[in-house]
Amino acid sequence: MSEIKTHFGAKLFKTAIPRNVRLAEAPSYGQTIFEHDKWSKGARAYKALAKEVAKRLGDG
Repeated sequence: MSEIKTHFGAKLFKTAIPRNVRLAEAPSYGQTIFEHDKWSKGARAYKALAKEVAKRLGDG
């Protein structure tokens, strides 16, 4: 992670998507993480990342 931060710096988003069992399970059920478990750490991280992307693009 530190090497990525060194190389990309301010281009990186602050939100990190954690490894999460619920994230891994969702595709096997044919579901998005929000359908499978919208309150999991992974789902909350993806939602936070989407907000961060929208803000950076000026849509949030």
